[in-house]
Amino acid sequence: MKHARVVYNGSIHHAIEKKGNMQLNDGQIVKENEVIWLPPVGPRTVFTLGLNYVDHAKELDFNVPKEPLVFLKGPNTFTGHLSKTYRPSDVSFMHYECELAVVIGDTARNVRKEEAYDYVAGYTVANDYVMRDYLENYYRPNLRAKNRDACTPLGPWLVDAQDISDPMNLTLRTYVNGAVTQEGTTADMILGVPELIEYLTSFMTLSAGDIILTGTPKGSVDTKVGDEVVTEIEGIGRLVNTIIGEDTLTKTK
Repeated sequence: MKHARVVYNGSIHHAIEKKGNMQLNDGQIVKENEVIWLPPVGPRTVFTLGLNYVDHAKELDFNVPKEPLVFLKGPNTFTGHLSKTYRPSDVSFMHYECELAVVIGDTARNVRKEEAYDYVAGYTVANDYVMRDYLENYYRPNLRAKNRDACTPLGPWLVDAQDISDPMNLTLRTYVNGAVTQEGTTADMILGVPELIEYLTSFMTLSAGDIILTGTPKGSVDTKVGDEVVTEIEGIGRLVNTIIGEDTLTKTK
């Protein structure tokens, strides 16, 4: 089943997909274009993987890390489907990152990889924009590069784990203004979903609602103001986002 969080007539609703429309938790049936999309999960602790695809590490001229390169994202960074993300006026390279987002469904501590999927509630799509000008170096991903407001669209749907037969064999694609600019497969992750859950729970407790962004394959292209960026993962959904200028953001406050 596919789940969403939306705003309809000024109220926040949970919803499910219903024959091409949406059924709100109060029973109303509405069209997808009649709502404002929120991230399908209210983010708690969010872990982001850097350089978890060999081809992407090579694309950026980095060595493949010997252990996971993990950093955290604040809840302010997330926005929903059909939202807008602003490009800071002082950056020269801002690129998308199409990522499989894993949503934890139960308290997890010292989980073996063979049992890791038992702790997954479902999956969604993340577009984790990076302002590469702000990255200091390989060892310390800069806070400014990954934690700007509304720089990470998430959604549209949270797809139940049991509806994805093999999360480690999904095609990822990104389109900029309708043209394919990135294509890869989750099969090429350095550490897959089970290994990441095993690694993180070996030293800390994960809770229901925590999210793991699992990295992105090669295909980093600079995005400009006005670009429509679609990040798509097979079986999970198409997440649409538009780039706006910083001056536009200022005017709309």
